[in-house]
Amino acid sequence: MRTRPTLHWTPPDDLPPGTTDLAPLVDVLGTGGVLVLSGAGISTQSGIPDYRGEGGSLSRHTPMTYQDFTASAGARRRYWARSHLGRRTFVRARPNPGHRAVAAFGRHGLLSGTITQNVDGLHQAAGSTEVVELHGSLDRIVCLSCGTFSPRNELTRRLEEANPGFAPVAAAINPDGDADLTDEQVGDFRVAPCAACGGVLKPDVVFFGEPVPPRRVEQCRELVRAATSLLVLGSSLTVMSGLRFVRQAAAAGTPVLIVNRDPTRGDTHAHTRIALPLGEALPAAAARLGVPLDTPEETVAVPDAP
Repeated sequence: MRTRPTLHWTPPDDLPPGTTDLAPLVDVLGTGGVLVLSGAGISTQSGIPDYRGEGGSLSRHTPMTYQDFTASAGARRRYWARSHLGRRTFVRARPNPGHRAVAAFGRHGLLSGTITQNVDGLHQAAGSTEVVELHGSLDRIVCLSCGTFSPRNELTRRLEEANPGFAPVAAAINPDGDADLTDEQVGDFRVAPCAACGGVLKPDVVFFGEPVPPRRVEQCRELVRAATSLLVLGSSLTVMSGLRFVRQAAAAGTPVLIVNRDPTRGDTHAHTRIALPLGEALPAAAARLGVPLDTPEETVAVPDAP
């Protein structure tokens, strides 16, 4: 029997309240050896909505699942039409002060690493290095038949050639890079097959209902084991892919600090949750620590789609 992935989580009434005091964040970063685990909330200030916060995309949009994508040519047509359109807006997103603060903490030796649940590449664009993309990247495409990887820009060019004039107006853009379109807007959108074998192409991202590759999970577990503390930024921790690392850290006695405006599924494992926007909290913590942020012009440029 096929089961649906966990998309929603209802906070219990007895969760500890969040604080607006930055002192715990400054203290944790000041000790060094901090492992960052980031979620969609760190990218909202860049114009990419999150899933579950106020106005989050799950209130109006059900993301594509791996089971639906692999089982249905119609589902793949809808996905690629929406993703092709959404890509035009997605690639214009630029790192915000939250991303730039994380990169600055890394440059100043305060971090042991960064794990991100995001697929937008904005941590790297801000200058962060050695980022583990837990859920993959929208910049890569993989063939489900032959396993060939290819750049997303190459597929964008092929889809534009196959669908000249495709430019419907989307109701919204979602965290996974697709756009809200009706079936009428999708129409008879033509999907491009693998150029090597003619097989089914999929973005190299972990869809809902798809397991994270075991090697990647173990890489993250190693980072958790080596960290002095775990700092969760902008993730509700609703899905197990991120929550497991919080549970691992807490079980080992490694301090967990969460910065997220809303309650999270990991709050009971955390030392504290700071209920402030990341674009405000992280630069303020950097200022207290004397860590300068790059200006936006100094961050790494993200290439536009062709």
